[in-house]
Amino acid sequence: MLTVWVPGDAFARAVGADAVAEAVRREAAARGVDVRVIRNGSRGMVWLEPLVEIEADGRRTGFGPITPAEVPALLDAPVTHPKAIGPVEEHPWFASQTRLTFARVGLTDPLDLAAYEAHGGLKGWRKAQSMSPAEVVAEVTESGLRGRGGAGFPTGIKWNTVLNAPGPQKYIVCNADEGDSGTFADRMLMEGDPFCLIEGMAIAGHAVGASMGYCYIRSEYPDAIRVMRAAVDIARAGGLLGAHFDMEIRVGAGAYVCGEETSLLNSLEGRRGVVRAKPPLPAIEGLFGKPTVVNNVISLASVPIIMAKGGAFYRDFGIGRSRGTMPLQIAGNVKYPGLYECAFGLTLGQIVDEIGGGTASGRPVKAVQVGGPLGAYFPRELFDTPFGYEEFGAKEGLIGHAGIVVFDDTADMLGMARFAMEFCAVESCGKCTPCRIGATRGVETLDRIAAGDPSALPLLTDLCETMRLGSLCALGGFTPYPVMSALTHFPDEFGLRREAAE
Repeated sequence: MLTVWVPGDAFARAVGADAVAEAVRREAAARGVDVRVIRNGSRGMVWLEPLVEIEADGRRTGFGPITPAEVPALLDAPVTHPKAIGPVEEHPWFASQTRLTFARVGLTDPLDLAAYEAHGGLKGWRKAQSMSPAEVVAEVTESGLRGRGGAGFPTGIKWNTVLNAPGPQKYIVCNADEGDSGTFADRMLMEGDPFCLIEGMAIAGHAVGASMGYCYIRSEYPDAIRVMRAAVDIARAGGLLGAHFDMEIRVGAGAYVCGEETSLLNSLEGRRGVVRAKPPLPAIEGLFGKPTVVNNVISLASVPIIMAKGGAFYRDFGIGRSRGTMPLQIAGNVKYPGLYECAFGLTLGQIVDEIGGGTASGRPVKAVQVGGPLGAYFPRELFDTPFGYEEFGAKEGLIGHAGIVVFDDTADMLGMARFAMEFCAVESCGKCTPCRIGATRGVETLDRIAAGDPSALPLLTDLCETMRLGSLCALGGFTPYPVMSALTHFPDEFGLRREAAE
């Protein structure tokens, strides 16, 4: 039997993978050939989607991007097909990665629990079951894992707080409200390897004494919702869930602010998604007032490999206080967009120029925004910055969820700064005055600058500082980053020299 792998990931489906899969089935039936079509996750090489793989004699060869019209020729002579790229895992772009969290994404059928186990799944969970909760927390602490959702808070410290918090009921909450522009790692993991996330949540439940978990997924991810719901049912039937820890999938309503953990908890409770003041921390009084671990998808999905191979193994990757690997999500005006997992430490220039291949337009790179719509714009002068939490923070930037959006020299940086302010004004929950009022006034102030009013520039800098210091959550607090970085590095585009503001 011939096995043909056609991704069912949202990337591939958006560019016609469903039609390609149907064309393979139709052509095979017409030829009387026995073909099994498996809808796997995306390999992350987005410029090659739909990336079809044909497996013969245990060897998988990739072809892409493939259209339905090219399927007959593909089945006729795959060896000489002009779009053949060889075994995907030997492709230079793929082979140079360090795939730990994403090791199975694109490799297996996302809903085949046996295949998941055959490729290393459940080892971490089984090891955790043989350890005490405190020992599991110690292993995660040893790994140096930090929150991959943006804040970078040490996961082990958070888990230890919940473990030691009193209370008969505790919860694990997975934050899958991936709303930053240029980010898609959470979605890819859920669509391509859902059992990895489920295993991570089950380990977390054992580690802190939680019997129930919730995965909160944004409504804009219908494929991820469908796959995760099916995977939960399969995991429950297979014994991974149900006995000591169970979980449910919950769907958000599209509010960006619900990516902030306390807003997310309010939404889970059926309340309006607004930020809660801290303290108390969610680790002490979280969901329904109980001790709660709130972690991002990638944070939880990194736990199985940590438990399977040990905290020291994971810690040996990376630099400084940024340990392990990070799935870089490279997007925007870039030649090779996609997901590239590697250890912390590559420079921004290596990521953009070597991995990303520069701009798709062929024009010079002007700026790169790292960390979503609230991340700073880095010009080429800062491309020697190593990819690490503290290293980016020292340059007034943030890694966030590792979304990397590339712009060429035609980008309007004043317009981009205005977009950040307008985004905050639209998405603000209204809890904080600096965010609610400041963002609206910020848009007006940027419009004055665009109209040539020099007196508006000092107002903009004062307003940004007020938002940075006075907002309760990242939405208002980090909005000044893209605005001030655009002003600092591209002052001429604001119609004024930097000296005018001073």
